[in-house]
Amino acid sequence: MSGSGGILAADRSYPARPILAVSTAVIRDGRVLVAQRANAPGAGLFSLPGGLVETGETLAEAAARELMEEVTVVAAPIGLCSARDIIMRDGDGRVERHFVVLSFAARWISGEGTVSPEAADIRWIRPDEAASLPSTEGLAKVLAAALALAAP
Repeated sequence: MSGSGGILAADRSYPARPILAVSTAVIRDGRVLVAQRANAPGAGLFSLPGGLVETGETLAEAAARELMEEVTVVAAPIGLCSARDIIMRDGDGRVERHFVVLSFAARWISGEGTVSPEAADIRWIRPDEAASLPSTEGLAKVLAAALALAAP
């Protein structure tokens, strides 16, 4: 997840409150764009491009900005398709990270996807291919919800 949203990387560990983030399931000809995370946490796992919501921007604006910044793709958000809590605890049971991620379904407008410091690989996959990829928890469910929302 990119974007500072006024939150420094150090502030993401042991946060005082959950951190709001967005991701985008870009749909193009029955395929969905996924990106392999280049950085921890989750380095090497495929997920949806996304990042933190910045102060003063709407959720849809954040989703569009993060998509462009992370993988250089432009898409039109259709609507919210998922909300997930990502909570990681340390060995003592303390909350080390807590993100609330709102995922948008979106229709592709332009861009093929480009690797970046945050995205080590870019793939346009059929939803059934998600199960064969090392991915973040719940990716297949989010893809199914996005495709259902985008159905004609």
